[in-house]
Amino acid sequence: MEIAPNLYAFPWSSSTVNNCNTYLIRSAGKTILIDPGHVSCFQHVVDGLERAGLRPDDIDLIIGTHAHPDHMEAVSFFPAGSTRFALHEDDWNMVRELFPLLGGAASLDLERFTPDFFLREGTLRAGDVLLEIYHTPGHSPGSVTIRWPDRGALFTGDLVFKDGLGRTDIPGGNSDKLKDSIRRVARLEAGLLLPGHGDILAGTDAVKANFEQVERTWFAYL
Repeated sequence: MEIAPNLYAFPWSSSTVNNCNTYLIRSAGKTILIDPGHVSCFQHVVDGLERAGLRPDDIDLIIGTHAHPDHMEAVSFFPAGSTRFALHEDDWNMVRELFPLLGGAASLDLERFTPDFFLREGTLRAGDVLLEIYHTPGHSPGSVTIRWPDRGALFTGDLVFKDGLGRTDIPGGNSDKLKDSIRRVARLEAGLLLPGHGDILAGTDAVKANFEQVERTWFAYL
């Protein structure tokens, strides 16, 4: 569904199968996909792209908010070479360290999963879209939050959700860093909160109130 001009959301709503929300940005000259999700759930992305008049090979750039399989496994479905893939280097290092310990995850094509370039703190231009990249570790070492100032959109991955926050009881998680990252992102101006899971929040006041509620309710448990 188109939630703002040239910004689409493919929300995942199943209560029994874990997968992430996927987001699409269309710009002059570049088409960007954020978090394509699990391999087993990829038809969900295909269906969303079809509703937008696109196919997987129309995607120019995939941005990963972090490297957990429920967000990035389906990178392997996109054509190498024509579709570039960007991830933070700290999460790529985590993937390389954990992959042998997992016996080489059967559904993860490690070669295709290799980023074409690393996301770094600062701005990223794709076509006529200028994105802000923030390194926000805590859920994983290389988690990033993406802000599209022209739409007031904040893509938070698994940093923060509507009424919740990301887990830290997994390899690479760090509770103190998660709290610091949430406090930092809460200072950014945003009228759309686009999390990796759960409902989208619209409205500057609603987004601000959610950050305040998350800190007030959940920080004591970290």
